[in-house]
Amino acid sequence: MSDHFKPAAEGLRTRVFQVIFESDTPLAKGFDIALIGVILASVLVVMLDSVSAYRAEYGALFYWLEWGFTLAFTLELALRLYCLDKPLGYLKSFYGVIDVLAILPTWLVLLVPGAQSLVVIRLLRVLRIFRILRLMQFVGEARLLVEALRRSSHQIFLFLFGVFMLVTIFASLVYLIEPEEAGFSSIPTAIYWAIVTLTTVGYGDIVPVTPLGQAISVMVMLTGYSIIAVPTGVFSAEVIRSIRADRYSDEACPGCGHDRHEKRAKYCLRCGTWLDEETPDPREKRDDGASNDKEAPA
Repeated sequence: MSDHFKPAAEGLRTRVFQVIFESDTPLAKGFDIALIGVILASVLVVMLDSVSAYRAEYGALFYWLEWGFTLAFTLELALRLYCLDKPLGYLKSFYGVIDVLAILPTWLVLLVPGAQSLVVIRLLRVLRIFRILRLMQFVGEARLLVEALRRSSHQIFLFLFGVFMLVTIFASLVYLIEPEEAGFSSIPTAIYWAIVTLTTVGYGDIVPVTPLGQAISVMVMLTGYSIIAVPTGVFSAEVIRSIRADRYSDEACPGCGHDRHEKRAKYCLRCGTWLDEETPDPREKRDDGASNDKEAPA
């Protein structure tokens, strides 16, 4: 994250930036570990608060813990905005939106009037579970997964569109074949059945009763088994490509032209040529020094 955002100025803001956005110092690592612990604890409180028995016995404790977490996250967000040169840009980023969602529900509860809005309060409580997404900023590989999803989004969309067409066709056929008493009262209901069957979930709440409908069910299930691995393969290929792009360099060797070197590599894997053309090869300096020593008169 520190690669995309910069501190606002030298001094205190820079020191705060190094603690919050970087992790190469003991203080910054301690801050990250403490923040992870607070996030997990807040999510655990939200989960326990959804259990009626726990809410009845520990409701007051959950209430004050939630406000403590909210104040801590609010202070953290304020410090992040304080130390950045472009705080508005951070608020528009993915992690900025998550930070706002982490504190917004609790503050909005103060603005919700009366008991008639209990449904809204419950919705706001559930929204606090999105704090778990903040843990993504501590996982370095999350960027690779997001990049792989972005690259494969077009193929996955085409795949899902094709599956939707198959589901619609199968559902329409079963709706025409099966009697309404079997549960196929409409095409949307038949589409629900087709999706459940295609994904091999098989709830069994709607089942064809005619031989032809059962034959179509077999076709749908076999189709599901045959195509269910397609998006997994597409996504896996993009993940591998992202890992290779992150690890390997595309710059060709000036000696043999080989272009699949690790980014940390200094010499070519095939011919041993020095890869950095902007700086001299340190081996040549050592060789020249040794030659001059040998040619020097006794």
